Amino acid sequence: MAEAARTIKAHKFEANVWRIAGGDLIKSETDVLAIEEPLEIRLGFVQNGKFKHQSISITMRTPGDDFDLAIGFLFTEGVLRSNDQVQAFKHCGKFPNNHNTVRIDLQPNVEIDFKRLERSSYMTSSCGVCGKGSLEALATGAKAIAQTDFPMVSAKIINQLPEKLRASQAVFEETGGLHASAIFDSEGNMIALREDVGRHNALDKVIGAQFMANKLPLSDKILFLSGRASFELIQKAAMAGIPIVCAVGAPSSLAVDAAKEFNITLLGFVRDNRFNVYTGIERVRFDDRD
Repeated sequence: MAEAARTIKAHKFEANVWRIAGGDLIKSETDVLAIEEPLEIRLGFVQNGKFKHQSISITMRTPGDDFDLAIGFLFTEGVLRSNDQVQAFKHCGKFPNNHNTVRIDLQPNVEIDFKRLERSSYMTSSCGVCGKGSLEALATGAKAIAQTDFPMVSAKIINQLPEKLRASQAVFEETGGLHASAIFDSEGNMIALREDVGRHNALDKVIGAQFMANKLPLSDKILFLSGRASFELIQKAAMAGIPIVCAVGAPSSLAVDAAKEFNITLLGFVRDNRFNVYTGIERVRFDDRD
């Protein structure tokens, strides 16, 4: 709960609305909306002995945890490998919109493979792979998870995760307009939570925070997604070494294919005390015996 409340002021906006029911005007009142604003991610680097900075992406996101988002994006895109490659990070740009531009400065010895950033300059909040310049650019260097039977998690604990997620989504309860990505341990304890209007942004935020805390790979953790499971989310989970992915909604066909390729246990429709197992059922325990 504390993590969700940490950036709540940046997440919401009040607007006047008219409530309509059955064709009749009920009342006019104030509604709370999730904020969506552009974030430009810039990269600072040394090339041929000179410091340069370059815009690499503009994404529509919910303000808050911007550095986690930018760094998580760079890691899940395969640009960053370890947090010691990051020299500094800051908001930059002209007032008053400087909070909508961040720059991640890399250490002078870090070489950048700009092919991994081969995308157009704009992404919507709903799609993490929109604008990729080629099919080859979808490859991020994610590797299959070695152990296919670890960690083990009980079905009872899995069924508890949706309620725990919603209880910690303070902003969603007010706006109904944010996705969430949460990290749990195999006992169902929440490790971290991030919210955003974009599904991939929420995941980049939570992975970025774990990356900078030097906690990757998350080889004994569970990722819980508040929406559907798509290919790019499974790919990002694989980059972070997450072996179990649970989603409230349905997976796509490509998400299932990716989960098989990366040896990820993929669960869909995790709600109302039920779920479907699409891949990796060997990590799920169906009773409380050891």
